[in-house]
Amino acid sequence: MTLVVDNKWGSEDRSGPRHVAIIMDGNGRWAAERRLPRVEGHRKGVETVRQIVEASKELGVTHLTLFSFSSENWARPKQEIHDLFGLLRRFIRRDLAELHKNGVRIRVIGSRTDLDGDILRMLDDAVELTKDNTALNLTIAFNYGARDEIVRAGRQIAEAARRGDLAPEDVTEERFASLLDTDGLPDPDLLIRTSGELRLSNFLLWQLAYAEFVFVDTYWPDFDKTHYEAAIAEFQRRNRRFGGRTARSTA
Repeated sequence: MTLVVDNKWGSEDRSGPRHVAIIMDGNGRWAAERRLPRVEGHRKGVETVRQIVEASKELGVTHLTLFSFSSENWARPKQEIHDLFGLLRRFIRRDLAELHKNGVRIRVIGSRTDLDGDILRMLDDAVELTKDNTALNLTIAFNYGARDEIVRAGRQIAEAARRGDLAPEDVTEERFASLLDTDGLPDPDLLIRTSGELRLSNFLLWQLAYAEFVFVDTYWPDFDKTHYEAAIAEFQRRNRRFGGRTARSTA
């Protein structure tokens, strides 16, 4: 689906999404079409992250969640994984101070299994440094898989039941959600996926239950504020009924 920018965000005065989740897809194909190494696509994709973080604040988005490295990405060639981790290290070293200065709070979700110690320390330091910031909540899904997240939450439920600390009737949606990596975050209002792919790829399967989906043909390295505004405009044109018969706001 190719979106066309609408200068007026919908025909009605509807609020924009407060929480946007993005599957940043297409770095490799962007590079391949230019006969460049895949790492160049990932490097350009990091530049896009910087732009979209800034644009989120300008557009009134309070929570931004980015799918940066999935638990399935370990199947990629070792060199590409090495390059991706190198870019993460460089991004944190280069951008953390600026993000902190601009009031961005960083949160990291996903499994800590198989991650190098220096990566874990850098992620933990970024979270600790920015924990009191309020301008934008930036969540990085790193080494993340939604099925793994749900299984880990289910395991905690089972262990509590085995200890006798939890009765079956105590297992509610709220209790289960509190055991997910995203505990304390509002569910996404809008999911954007770039590059023309039309699937979730094991991303936030629980949390996206009532999100609006916008798929764009643009590769992530070429995704800019104009595309972002168009996706938000599409979101604002939709009626969100959450299973009911009338539109309901989440603002």
